[in-house]
Amino acid sequence: MFPKRQGIIVWLYSLKHSKHLRKFGNIHYVSKRLKYVVLYCNMDEADYVMKKIAALPFVKQVELSYRPYLKVEFESKADKEKEYH
Repeated sequence: MFPKRQGIIVWLYSLKHSKHLRKFGNIHYVSKRLKYVVLYCNMDEADYVMKKIAALPFVKQVELSYRPYLKVEFESKADKEKEYH
């Protein structure tokens, strides 16, 4: 129903070009101090979008977010204590 989304972190030389990244996906966050943009696109298009963004002259570096690959289901501490007793 909903497509899988992938976060892309784009490091910029200057923030004045950050609005140009709107055509590649949804901008989620812009850091003024560290000069990076977090944007989301469809997971199946992530490699293509990364290559296109990396070719832009105002982009310093492009990274993929690891969030889709991390385990986000946690066990409670009380459950582990019951196992040991």
